[in-house]
Amino acid sequence: MVEHFACRPQVQERLTKQIAGWLDTQLRPKGVGVVIQAEHTCMTLRGVQAVGSDTVTSTLLGVLREDPRSRQEFFALTGIHP
Repeated sequence: MVEHFACRPQVQERLTKQIAGWLDTQLRPKGVGVVIQAEHTCMTLRGVQAVGSDTVTSTLLGVLREDPRSRQEFFALTGIHP
């Protein structure tokens, strides 16, 4: 499913939202959390040539968006500190 949405060029923020939306629609869970960490070749191959510059995006839906404790636990498990 991730490969399906990632097969065409697009911005990382949209990809993150598309994956979360699909999971929410298809699985109907109480909450959805999607975190994507990716290296942007536009930053590493041209322009500033900032090798190793990763960008992290996240989308939270349902209980992970509404409940601060659930959100904190999710990010702790992912190792991401917003």
